[in-house]
Amino acid sequence: MNWLKQQVANVAGTQEPIYGPSAIQSVAKQAETTPYTELQPEDLKWTAMESTCVETQVFYLMAESGHIGMVQVIYSNVAGIHTTCQFNTKIFYPNKDGKPTHNPLWCSDALDNQSFDDRKFSFYADGCAVTLDDTATTYNIKSAINESSIVNLTVSRTSPGFQVGTNGKSFFGTDPQQPWGTMRHAFWPRCRVQGSIITKEDGAIDFAGRGLFIHALQGMKPHHAAAKWTFADFQSENYSAIMMEYTTPPSYGSTVVNVGGVVKDGEIIYAGATNTAEQMEVEEDPETQWLAPRALKLTWKGKTQGGDDVNAELAGSLGERLDKVDIMAKVPGFVKTLVGGVVGTKPYIFQYSPQQNLQLKIKVGDEEKVEEGVLFSEATFIS
Repeated sequence: MNWLKQQVANVAGTQEPIYGPSAIQSVAKQAETTPYTELQPEDLKWTAMESTCVETQVFYLMAESGHIGMVQVIYSNVAGIHTTCQFNTKIFYPNKDGKPTHNPLWCSDALDNQSFDDRKFSFYADGCAVTLDDTATTYNIKSAINESSIVNLTVSRTSPGFQVGTNGKSFFGTDPQQPWGTMRHAFWPRCRVQGSIITKEDGAIDFAGRGLFIHALQGMKPHHAAAKWTFADFQSENYSAIMMEYTTPPSYGSTVVNVGGVVKDGEIIYAGATNTAEQMEVEEDPETQWLAPRALKLTWKGKTQGGDDVNAELAGSLGERLDKVDIMAKVPGFVKTLVGGVVGTKPYIFQYSPQQNLQLKIKVGDEEKVEEGVLFSEATFIS
């Protein structure tokens, strides 16, 4: 009967019944015995489910020029009836005299004739391709579907990729043997970026610098899986520290799931699920009534593969917000279909990158280091 109720909610877009925390099998349980596994080529395949899902490959870019960017492919299936794909680009411009030189550039375009290569490593559509090379260490992203944002980028990992636990997945459902939903994240936390995005106003913007790649799968309606998110991407000369935390709706006991890690070139220092994200100095946003943070505290705690204790912390003011995104206004119709008609669902993303660079404090065994770097962070509120 619970399965039937969930399927009705899935198709109709309504809120789910209260199943309780026992109805989510968090990836943190896997991580108790296997904190993380290094990604193998097979882990980079598109799943392309034939039932309700949102699957995405997203590349976060931090250019030496001070630009911050994002390029993303979204594959979405609504109840196994309709599949749609989208290509998104966003550029944040560096500050001059304390203020950004431009408003953020946002482009979102529906894709036609989408397909995958035979092994599902690469994605193609008219005017767009996201391809993985034969070494499974480099993605090439090309898009000419929007003349305001012509993308030609290469993203190569410089540290191993990882997924938390054995497969990176949390499962949703009252029967652990037959879950009705999944959530998975796989990361390339530290990458070298080359190439450019050509814009109408500024011509070619050189995005040479560092990057983060995430392959994510929500094998259920997004608002059923998570009510709130905190995301952080910190990149410095020697370290990358990333974190993705979500809180489930009350249907699954408002359970908190956090995955992340700290790496450097060629090495995963720590990855796992024993991290914390604290949104601090929250104040109500008058337009949305969401309690948006003005500061953030992130902690990573675990062990290296060799058994040394790892403690890392990043904390400080988020500064002036980069943008506030009304998801229902910005995203295409197919995503609205996924969350439409749900009372109390008003998703917004608050985006930040502190003008004052923050410091990552990291202690491995008895060795302590402090390094300044660039943080990009998002606080997302759904329901």
